Amino acid sequence: MNGKNFRMPARRLATVATATALAAGPVALAGAGAAHATGDQGRASAVILRTGLDVSLLNKTVNVPLAVSLNQVEAPRSAEKTALTARLDGVNGGRAFNVLDAETAKSAASVNSARAEGYTNLAHASVHVPGLPLLSLIELDQVTSKAVCETGKKPVASANLGGSVTVLGKKVTLTTGGTTEVKAAGIGEVRLDLSKTETTSRTAAASALELKVSVNPLKLNVAEVEGTLTLAKATCEAPSGAQPSGAGGTDPAGGSGGTGGTGGTKAQGGESGLAETGGSSMTPYLAGGAIALVVAGGGAVALARRGRS
Repeated sequence: MNGKNFRMPARRLATVATATALAAGPVALAGAGAAHATGDQGRASAVILRTGLDVSLLNKTVNVPLAVSLNQVEAPRSAEKTALTARLDGVNGGRAFNVLDAETAKSAASVNSARAEGYTNLAHASVHVPGLPLLSLIELDQVTSKAVCETGKKPVASANLGGSVTVLGKKVTLTTGGTTEVKAAGIGEVRLDLSKTETTSRTAAASALELKVSVNPLKLNVAEVEGTLTLAKATCEAPSGAQPSGAGGTDPAGGSGGTGGTGGTKAQGGESGLAETGGSSMTPYLAGGAIALVVAGGGAVALARRGRS
């Protein structure tokens, strides 16, 4: 041999070439599998109460945010909790205070291959904000919201109010699709929107009540409370209904359906991975891998002969 020009033994070269070609194979197959990803399965959510409030304190120049949610769920889940407490530094002597009390506070969200639904039910409830420990911001008998999105159908959103509503100690009459404003001398004001709904070709959202709050309690070290509250909100997004290219759906037990594309081949014996990917999509990669092996093997043989000569 001459100096630094070392030759790799023919057998070792063939082994390296084979390993390289086999290593490239799974990468190509993984890419083919990603191209056959399943379609959107839909979404649904529900929440009983969501707050986005800024609380200004008497002895501080900064605002303390009150951002909490009660019974917020995403499919497939449900929740039922009838009391929510919160704790803010510098408010109520550091003790927790009730934000919501209710006899019923239920939220549920479900999704399957053809339908997504969100649902809420709130009954005999009262909502409080910091600085107003005895006076309820709002009291209501019952509100519900529902959002249903089905594949191939127009989404539906609905919100209903039953019974009376009291805001800052005043009984009020709310109008659907309009804004009601309630003012209380020395306390502040609340603007209410009843039964807000929105739909698109695949989505729906319904809120039973949305409140814009601006009050000045001047109690419990609270100077001002401003922000929004949302009561009984449900949302959904319809499943797309798209199936994987050349493949069937998935059963509840997790098994995959048979192939449906033309030109596909069924797996033989234990080659389940081939059936999931599809014969037609794998053929180019298998052919490419075979060509690489042939070329690598031929090169190895040529080098071996040259070494012997």
